[in-house]
Amino acid sequence: MKSDRLLSVLLLLQTCGLVPATELARRLEVSVRTVYRDVEALSAAGVPVYAERGRNGGIALLPGFRTDVTGLTADEARALFVLAAQGAHAALGLDAALGSALRKVMAALPAPHRPAAELTSRRILVDPVRWMSGPAAAVDVGELHDAVFADRRILLHYRHSGTDDPRVYTVDPYGLVVKAGVWYLVADLDGAPRLFRADRVKRAALADKPVVRRAGVEPADVWDELRRQVEERPGDVRLRVRVRRSRLDLFVRLHAGVLTGRPEPEEESPGEWLLAELAVPEIAWARSLLSFGPDLEVLSPPQARRLLAEAAAAVTELYAENG
Repeated sequence: MKSDRLLSVLLLLQTCGLVPATELARRLEVSVRTVYRDVEALSAAGVPVYAERGRNGGIALLPGFRTDVTGLTADEARALFVLAAQGAHAALGLDAALGSALRKVMAALPAPHRPAAELTSRRILVDPVRWMSGPAAAVDVGELHDAVFADRRILLHYRHSGTDDPRVYTVDPYGLVVKAGVWYLVADLDGAPRLFRADRVKRAALADKPVVRRAGVEPADVWDELRRQVEERPGDVRLRVRVRRSRLDLFVRLHAGVLTGRPEPEEESPGEWLLAELAVPEIAWARSLLSFGPDLEVLSPPQARRLLAEAAAAVTELYAENG
């Protein structure tokens, strides 16, 4: 483990230049004292590493020192060839660059690891798009990518769901995120974090002013905050339902995000029916439960039962007229 850590220290210094000891300790998940011991070990091994004290100090390699490191383990070599989101590279126009990079990595791998790495690239496939999600809309992520890296504010022409006319926002971008095949722009709007779907961006233009980001906040921090807001958003309406055991697996898969707890067997018929509670944004959401037909019944609130009864009656009338 220590040899892997020493290699990690060397690679970080070679990549980042002067790095504070506290930052190295955070990245390596060790104490600052351990970092200094590792620096001493590297120095003893002939690596020209030194420490600068003071407020702006840190640890660095002597200027001009470089090393070619090819000591990848077998698992590390295989991990490089499992591409978790091939679509992301295509959206950024990096498919060709990715292929070229992997060929160079393959050439640099220790010979015994090459067959396993090549086999992994063919046998392990990861598709980031959910089942039955429909065709993805065309997205010009390249325009957003260039805007994010320009470190200037972005004039965003953005179309909200259910509207045709875009609104214009001036945002401070942090970065791009792809989740389940969908691209998002993570940005601040008037100092507050916001999430913008890339497929709803009609145009992204650079503003004259430099980007203004909150001090010490990284893109991953903003994404985590926004993700939790979406996932932990409380439901304003609680639906009490019962579902047949034979449809329980499908029910849970489709509605795991709004279930308030584990479905429990119904006392009157513990073998056939289970009770569950859903926290949903509005009463109208209950219409989606009609797809379960007689295998799911909404027990409360009464408004949801009336809504479903009216919807079911309308469907019955429609088919009776055309029957």
